Amino acid sequence: MKKIIIINGPNLNLLGKREPNIYGSLSFTEFFDTVKAKYPKVTLEHFQSNIEGELITKLQEVGFTYDGIVLNAAAYTHTSIGIGDAVKAIETPVVEVHISNTFGREAFRHESFISPNAKGVILGFGLQSYELAIQSFL
Repeated sequence: MKKIIIINGPNLNLLGKREPNIYGSLSFTEFFDTVKAKYPKVTLEHFQSNIEGELITKLQEVGFTYDGIVLNAAAYTHTSIGIGDAVKAIETPVVEVHISNTFGREAFRHESFISPNAKGVILGFGLQSYELAIQSFL
């Protein structure tokens, strides 16, 4: 059985409440429950933190034993060399995900410290971006 984890960064705990015009009205928990039910033969886990160091620690913790990591580092995507280095240091493939099309937003969101070390990048498909990333590992 494949083991995949979704790791979410800052403010993604507010999905369903935060800027619904950009991020939608569904909470991540509601979405995650739906995805888990859709892929019963996959061990799916989820981790969220607003703290950069906790995200790095989780990447290191799962980065040698899991089959895939779906990473939405949110704003840290554009600022964290440490998260980018963690993705480079681990063996488990990482797919970088964004709910919105970051290239259609502010210029600072066009830069990613994760992309150069990721298996791939999926953005702009709303919460379905996560499911597309999961499918890439199956």
